[in-house]
Amino acid sequence: MSPIRMEKIESAIRIVLEFNEAFNRHDVAGMMRLMSDDCVFENTDPAPDGTVYSGKKAVTQFWQDFFRESPHAHIEIEEVFGFGKRCIMRWKYTWKDADGKTRHVRGVDVFQVKEGLISEKFSYVKG
Repeated sequence: MSPIRMEKIESAIRIVLEFNEAFNRHDVAGMMRLMSDDCVFENTDPAPDGTVYSGKKAVTQFWQDFFRESPHAHIEIEEVFGFGKRCIMRWKYTWKDADGKTRHVRGVDVFQVKEGLISEKFSYVKG
C-alpha cells in the first residue's frame, strides 16, 4: 500500500477516535465539528432498520436529545480499522436504566470519511 493511501486510512481512524472521545464527553459541538454539513447518521432504533438523520442540523438535534435522555452514555471501542474512506468500529455501549442499573449492548459503526470529515455514520447493534 502506498504511503499516501496509508496516511488517508490513518487519518480517517484518527477522526473516528476523536469523534468517539467527544461522544464520551457528551460534547455535541465537538462531535459535529468532525461531521460534514451533508452528513448522514443511521441510528439503531427502532429495530429492525433504525432512523436516518440527514444534515448537520438534524444530526445535531438527535445527539442533543440523546445525551439529555441518556446522561451516562459511554462507548468503549473494542476494535477500529480502516479501508479506503471507510472506517469500522466495534463497540460496547453502556448506559444506566431508569432503576440506575448499568446496561450494555454491543455493535458496529460503519463510517465514511471524506475530505477530513465524517459524512456517514451507520450504526448496527446486536440484540
